[in-house]
Amino acid sequence: MSPQLVDPLELIKSTARYLKENKLVSPPKWALFVKTGVSKDRPPQDPDWWYIRCAALLRKIYLRNALGVSRLRRMYGGRHRMGHRNPHFAPGSGSVIRKALQQLEAAGLVEKTKKGRIVTAKGRRLIEEISESIMKRQAKAQ
Repeated sequence: MSPQLVDPLELIKSTARYLKENKLVSPPKWALFVKTGVSKDRPPQDPDWWYIRCAALLRKIYLRNALGVSRLRRMYGGRHRMGHRNPHFAPGSGSVIRKALQQLEAAGLVEKTKKGRIVTAKGRRLIEEISESIMKRQAKAQ
């Protein structure tokens, strides 16, 4: 089944749960204290935010082939409030994205190319299996 037909939030949460249960990625020690971008005021409140970010990165790379860290920083950026001045766009944290991609590489789900990172066959299979199980759950519910 195609992951485009599945609710993105449900796919990301299921993939994050899989990554956590199988210990394919693990949050670094500094993950409790770091903000996910300059435009953010505080660190994420969800204790499982690292797994969710890794799953979201995996889904994004699956849908848009060959993405680099700088493009992903723009995708995860946001509005930077600047006091009395007008807000401007600020990119997301490159360190968070880089470390998450390195962990996904070590797990064999993503690999580097000249144009950026792409999903491996193992990663593609994982996303398609999870989206298929979500589709089956939705069909049973109806």
